[in-house]
Amino acid sequence: MVRPVRNCGWALFLDVDGTLLEIATGPDAVCVPARTRYLLQTAQSRESGAVALVSGRTIADLDRLFDPMRLPVAGVHGLERRDAAGRQTTLEVEPALLDDARERIAPLLAAHTGLRLEDKRCSLALHFRQVPHLEPQARAVFDDVMQRASPHFHLQTGKYCLEIKPAVCSKRSAIEAFMGEPPFAGRLPVFVGDDDTDEEGFEAVNELGGLSIRVGHTPVSAARWQFTTVKAVLRWLHRPEQPEVCPMPRDGFLP
Repeated sequence: MVRPVRNCGWALFLDVDGTLLEIATGPDAVCVPARTRYLLQTAQSRESGAVALVSGRTIADLDRLFDPMRLPVAGVHGLERRDAAGRQTTLEVEPALLDDARERIAPLLAAHTGLRLEDKRCSLALHFRQVPHLEPQARAVFDDVMQRASPHFHLQTGKYCLEIKPAVCSKRSAIEAFMGEPPFAGRLPVFVGDDDTDEEGFEAVNELGGLSIRVGHTPVSAARWQFTTVKAVLRWLHRPEQPEVCPMPRDGFLP
């Protein structure tokens, strides 16, 4: 099997749900096994601290999940960011701009108990994993909401999830910011993610000459490499010299 060659230090950027953790029935239903924390700590030591989480979750939620670890992290798709020195920044967005969206989504939630709204204050994520047949209705409501929320907010699709997120943030900008700071600067960026919310991150890493790796099978992606499962990602964190990756099918590349 062809594998990417490691010839310098890596700057590791890791999505969480679907990458480090198996997808659960909802965002509150996950827990982080002790072994996963150990593997992250090992990777952080091996890469001289150049390991960051890049997630749609808030930083507060990530700290709760990975406690007592306090990794560099980008939360809410880059809206929040904490660097390796512990300095935290949040892009300015007016939460009240989403009040209309909350009102429009409320009747849909009231009518269907299987839907769950994750309110991140400056971002709204609707999860429909338990009721996938409701996706067309959910999309219709969110399309209507976006007519008023745009251009301040963008619609982000994920696995059984629709999210309205601020237009000013992206995983691309978060990764680029980390790469301009120690201990990430001067290293080869490697980003591992599992769904459409990670595509901008893959594009950024590709432009920086790094390694973009998507977890699972997908017909189209900017990622150039592929892990088949979360377990393969964890084994790679343990033994990075033997990655269980394969090249993305050539026709699977995004232009």
